[in-house]
Amino acid sequence: MSIDLLPEFVRAHYEVHEWKHACAILKEDFPVEWSELCAVISGFRLRKSWIAVAGGRKSKVAESFDQALGAWGWKEKSFDTQVVVDQQSHDSPTHKVDCFKNRVALEIEWNNKDPFFDRDLNNFRLLFDLRVVSVGIIITRCDELQDIFDRLGRGSSYGSSTTHMSKLLPRIHGGGGGGCPLLVLGIKKSLYEEDC
Repeated sequence: MSIDLLPEFVRAHYEVHEWKHACAILKEDFPVEWSELCAVISGFRLRKSWIAVAGGRKSKVAESFDQALGAWGWKEKSFDTQVVVDQQSHDSPTHKVDCFKNRVALEIEWNNKDPFFDRDLNNFRLLFDLRVVSVGIIITRCDELQDIFDRLGRGSSYGSSTTHMSKLLPRIHGGGGGGCPLLVLGIKKSLYEEDC
């Protein structure tokens, strides 16, 4: 499996799944983005202080990945897409991507409602079909983190209908990403740090 191309640290501290050889494509066709991604996910730690506070517009987890990838030139990206049939133009709206660089699209789904996975996968599928995205990446949380949330008294805020790995995998297995190669990373307990 090409997930063996990921650094050992990443394989140990994330639940990793891939479809359609995403890791091999990233490493061979997008070596700069692959290197940056590996550095960022290897350096990430889940801080207690980020869980202990109530959520706002964007989680501290998402902000952490945005800032780290942003330092390498990854940016939030919107796409203006249209379908033309017999000289008739029809808008074909897509959703913006959290982090995008050189045909690699990455979404961070931390404690959103689980239909956000449908939106992300559909977006990857459409952008792949339009030859704008070559690989889609989703970073979310492993189910095992629920123990930590419960222990911190935040379990009800991270309920079963929010974004986590067991909500994502059935959508992918059901073909939600279409032909787009996908890499999915679930944050494990071993990345948790007591910082307060």
